[in-house]
Amino acid sequence: MIYLDYAATTPMSENAIEAFIRTSRNYFENTESLHDGGLNAKELLEHARTTFAKVAGKDSNGIYFTGGGSDGNFLAITSLAFGSKRNGRHIITSNVEHPSVDYALKFLEGQGFEVTRVPVDSSGKISIERIKENLRPDTVLATIQHVNSETGNIQDLKCMSDFFKRNDILFHSDCVQSFSKVDKDYFNSINIDSFTVSAHKIHGPKGTGAVYISPAIHISPLLAGVTHERGFRPGTVDLPSIVSFVTAAEESINKQSSHYVQVAEMRKLFISLILNNREVILEGSLDGSPYILPFRVRGIEGQIVMQELSRRKIAVSTGSACKNGLQSPSKTLLALGRTDSEAHGLVRVSLSHLTTTEDIYTLCKALNEITNQFLSVREVALK
Repeated sequence: MIYLDYAATTPMSENAIEAFIRTSRNYFENTESLHDGGLNAKELLEHARTTFAKVAGKDSNGIYFTGGGSDGNFLAITSLAFGSKRNGRHIITSNVEHPSVDYALKFLEGQGFEVTRVPVDSSGKISIERIKENLRPDTVLATIQHVNSETGNIQDLKCMSDFFKRNDILFHSDCVQSFSKVDKDYFNSINIDSFTVSAHKIHGPKGTGAVYISPAIHISPLLAGVTHERGFRPGTVDLPSIVSFVTAAEESINKQSSHYVQVAEMRKLFISLILNNREVILEGSLDGSPYILPFRVRGIEGQIVMQELSRRKIAVSTGSACKNGLQSPSKTLLALGRTDSEAHGLVRVSLSHLTTTEDIYTLCKALNEITNQFLSVREVALK
């Protein structure tokens, strides 16, 4: 099987697996227990927190380990909103956010908050001008993703964070598809109040992630009185997964430059090979993340293309894995002005440093076979 669905999940790295096993064997105690084993486990947890903070370029006092990206988005957004509600109940977001952000915002709307979903332009970007148009005196929070999980379009977080800071508005970003995949100096320079990371997107374990929230910000977690992660979330801390996650994060950050070059070359190769196939329509933008390659095949639903590729032992996706089972059209493509039919056609190829030249050649050959097959069927049907 050729795996080209890395935006959905990634295989754990060998170092991350070894870290998980070693921690499971030697530090199985509860980090809240007061005996020596528990205290040793707690010490390792705090070491992992400090290490991740250095990797992320942030204060360790603002790092909270979570159950993954969706869990982190919900916890961060609701905690920031409830912590700021005395100042206002208006939240700004985009109309192309990940489903987990949508769920959190719909929950907050049920709690009396108002949400404005600012539309993206034809390139998938949100302009500061459009954000300005939607500001209100009671706007207290903005949550805008960094890299779109369906198209790879990138928002200018640095420009946005500066704007929101000047206007005294808290800014959270879903960075699940960008962490360790953009230049770390750029990422660390962003003056952002909060962001979310997921372990299994960067070759760590599933069910683990992290949220950063500036220690200077007052937050109010949804559940009061919980003891783990300084009251941020309930449940016994999964120390082996956290250590494994931090190991993967260190590895990914340290190799970010070489991984990016490899992926960019694979994207360039895909585009050069597929340009001659006029039935394949590339989506996204040239300045988007090279890790995500969105396209449509003219007149064919994405689900069918995905199944045909699967028959050829090539694994791709039709969009966000958190919503694939619903078989709904791509929300992002609809926001970009595509029709329902076109949005149903989205196919997402996503790459990693493990992707090879042979993988890309095989994929493009398969796409040519699929389009020729359906062109033949179409011609017969028209006769």
